[in-house]
Amino acid sequence: MHRYFLLNKPYNMLSQFKGNEKSGRLIGELTFDFPEGTHAVGRLDYTSEGLLLLTTNKQVTRLLFEGKEPHSRTYHVMVKNHVSNEKLQQLRNGVRIRISGEEYYTTPPCEAHIVPAPTGLPQREGEVEWDVPHTWLSITIFEGKFRQVRKMVAAIGHPCRRLIRVAIEDMELDGLPSGCIKEMNEETFFRLLKLPLPASPAGSGK
Repeated sequence: MHRYFLLNKPYNMLSQFKGNEKSGRLIGELTFDFPEGTHAVGRLDYTSEGLLLLTTNKQVTRLLFEGKEPHSRTYHVMVKNHVSNEKLQQLRNGVRIRISGEEYYTTPPCEAHIVPAPTGLPQREGEVEWDVPHTWLSITIFEGKFRQVRKMVAAIGHPCRRLIRVAIEDMELDGLPSGCIKEMNEETFFRLLKLPLPASPAGSGK
């Protein structure tokens, strides 16, 4: 039977269980007894924080991020300086970002709003000065190019200072503290992610 977890990934932690001593902090260093075969579904950058799904079910990544049906991801993003309505509308309409080398990509329309600063965030070592002008944005996208959200806000002239994934579809952090893990049952996990529930194995009695 597969198992399913939600992690509020801390800042400066890799979205993986194994690495060498120079890699940085790993999920496996958390004080939690994960079953063998647990892996991260998708990734968050080393310096990004927030919702990260973990499971022993290898099909989840394919269903969620590689299928024809797109699934929403929502981020709270702290950016430098005050964001004007004009810049916000540029973000909503789509912006041109560099994928790699000379390859560029124009992002499709997205949801973007100015939001209050999240409460209860852990202070980070070397945190940016809070008296420097900044804006918190909520951004919802349906695809995930490499460092896409960071590149999107940079494209409107507002570099990212902090990035937190707060939801994938209806799966939300819901107050889970940084570094903490919540195990979920299969039915709830798939329902909140708007994925079809796997068929029960033959002879399982379900």
